[in-house]
Amino acid sequence: MSQYIYSEEDVQKVREASDIVDVISEYINLKRTGANYKALCPFHNEKTPSFIVSPSKQIFNCFGCGEGGDVIGFVMKHLNLNFIEAVELLSERAGIYLEKNTGDYEKTRNKRSKLYELNKDAAKYFYSNLMQNKLALKYLLNRGIDINTVRGFGLGYSKNEWQSLFNYLNNKGYKESDMEEVGLIIKKKSGNGYYDRFRNRIMYPIIDVKGKVIGFGGRVLDDSQPKYLNSPDSAVFSKGNNLYGLNKAKQYTRANSIVLVEGYMDVISLFNHGVKGCAASLGTSFTPEQAKLLKRYSNEYYICYDSDSAGLKAADKVLDILKKMSMKAKVIVLPEDKDPDDFIRENGLEGFHSKMNTGLDYMDFKIYLYKQKYNLSSTEGSINFTKEVSNLLKGIKSSIEVDAYIKKISQETNISEAAIKQEILFNDSGKFNHKTNSKDKYIYGKYRHNNIDRIIPVKHNLQSGHLKAEKSLLKLIILNKDIYILVKDRFKAVNFLDESHKRIASVVYQAYEEGKMVNDDILNHFEGKELEIINSILSVDIPLEGQEKIKAVEDYIKKIEIHKLKIKKSNIKNKIRLLEENNQNNKEENSELRNLRLELSSIDRQLKSHH
Repeated sequence: MSQYIYSEEDVQKVREASDIVDVISEYINLKRTGANYKALCPFHNEKTPSFIVSPSKQIFNCFGCGEGGDVIGFVMKHLNLNFIEAVELLSERAGIYLEKNTGDYEKTRNKRSKLYELNKDAAKYFYSNLMQNKLALKYLLNRGIDINTVRGFGLGYSKNEWQSLFNYLNNKGYKESDMEEVGLIIKKKSGNGYYDRFRNRIMYPIIDVKGKVIGFGGRVLDDSQPKYLNSPDSAVFSKGNNLYGLNKAKQYTRANSIVLVEGYMDVISLFNHGVKGCAASLGTSFTPEQAKLLKRYSNEYYICYDSDSAGLKAADKVLDILKKMSMKAKVIVLPEDKDPDDFIRENGLEGFHSKMNTGLDYMDFKIYLYKQKYNLSSTEGSINFTKEVSNLLKGIKSSIEVDAYIKKISQETNISEAAIKQEILFNDSGKFNHKTNSKDKYIYGKYRHNNIDRIIPVKHNLQSGHLKAEKSLLKLIILNKDIYILVKDRFKAVNFLDESHKRIASVVYQAYEEGKMVNDDILNHFEGKELEIINSILSVDIPLEGQEKIKAVEDYIKKIEIHKLKIKKSNIKNKIRLLEENNQNNKEENSELRNLRLELSSIDRQLKSHH
C-alpha cells in the first residue's frame, strides 16, 4: 500500500507535465551548454557552476555536493517541502486536478504494468505476422523502407481476420476487459463476443519516451477507409501528450534539430533516409503538451507538413503554439502535392537538407501564407496583403527587423515604405499605436501627433543602481511568496518608481492575494516592452540563500526609499526656486514657501538617518 494520498498514475501525470528546465528556471538562472543546462548549485556555495539539468532525462545533478533527482525532488529540496506538498505545488502550476483517494495504489500500478505488457505482446504478434506475410512486407519494401528500419520501429501487420489477435491474446491469459480498455478489441453490438479493431493493416506501435508500447496506429494496404486507424485514449495512452517516433528521435537529437511531421510513414521514411530526429502527432491537432515534450529534447525545430492547403494551415497552427512556448521553429515548404515521404524518396537526404536550409521562420512563413491568400497583382490584393503583414510587424521588437520587412513588402507590392510605416505606427482607429517601439515616434516623426510630447509628463531619470534594486526585489517577490508576505504591508506595488515595475508588481501582488501561482499564465498579462522587462527581471543574478535574501530585501527597499526621497527633494527644491523667483518683490515669505523649506529639512534628516 502506497504511503501517498495520490495515485502513482496522478503523480506521474504531474511529473510529465512539469518540464524540469522550466520549473528550475523559476528559481535559479540556467544557461544552456550543449544538450544540457548549467547553473550555480542552489544547495551549496560555489563559484564555478557544477549543477547540471538534463532536459532529455528530466533530472538534475550537482557534481559538487552530490544532490540529484527529478523535478519533484528539486522542489522538495529547494522549497523544503515534503513529497505531497511538492506534488500539489507542481499540480497547481500545471493545472492538473489531483483527486485524493485511499484506494489500493499498488493494484493500480500493477494494472498499468499489465496493460503495458498486453500492448507489448500485441506488438510482437503484429511483427511476427509481418515477417510471415510477403504481401504486407513487400508493401513497405516497395516504399523504400529497409528491413533494419522495419525492425527498429517494430512495424507489424494485423491479419485480415475478425478474431486473430483476440484469440492470440486470450490464449496468453489476458482479460477481455483489458484488451478492450486499450482498444485492441471491440465488443460486438449484440453484446456477445468481441472482434479485432485492427484488420489487414500495417501496424505502427506507438512507443513513449520510456520505451513502453502505449498504443497503435494502423494503415490500410489498399484504398479502403479509414486510411489510418488509431488506438483510443486509455489508462496508458493519451494522444495529446505523446508523439510518434520521439522515442527514436531523442537518441539522435542532442543539441540538433527535431523535424515535426504529420504521419507515421513520414517519420519512418525520413529516418530511413538519414533524417533521424523526427516526430509526429497522433491523429489529432498538435497540442501545447506535445510542444512541452519536444522542448525537452532540442532547442531547434522544423515543421514539415504536407504542401496542400490543409497541411500549410496545420503548420501555421503549430508555429503559433511553438512561438507561444518561446520555441524557435522554421517551416519547410515542400513542392506542390508532396509530403515528406514523397519528397525524400524522390530527392534524397541532400535534397531534404537543402529544403531545411531554406526553411521559413515565423514572420517569413506568415508572409508566405498571405501571398497565397491575396492576389498581389491586383491593387485590392496588395492593400489587404500589406495591412495583414503590417499588423504582424507591430509585434516585432527590433526596429532593424521591422525596417528590413518594410523594404521587402514595399518592393513586392509597390506600396511606399512611408505608407507601410504609417500603417504600422497607427492602429485601426487612426490613433497613434503606443505599443510600437518607443523609439519609432522619433524615427518616423512626421507620422506622430505633434502634441504627443506635451501630454507626456516629464519624469526623473531612474539611476541604474535604483533600477537594479527594484528588479532584484521584484524577482525575489515573483519567485518566493514568503518574500511577498514579508514586504506586502510596507512596500506596495505603487511604491515601485519605474512604471513598468509598478504594473508588473500590481499583477503579481493581485495574483498572490487571489491565491494563484505566479507562473507563465500570470506573466502572459504582459507584452512588448513589459515582456522584455519581465525577462530582464528574471535574469537578474541574486546568488543568495536563507537569511541573506531577507537582508538583501531590506537593502533593496532602503535603496528604493532613499532614491524616492532624493526625487522628492529635487521636486521641492524646484518649487522653492520658482516661488522665490515669483516672490522677489515681496519682502515677506509666504506660508507655502515656509512649509516647503520645513519639508526640505525633514527630507534631509531622513536621508542622513539612512546613511
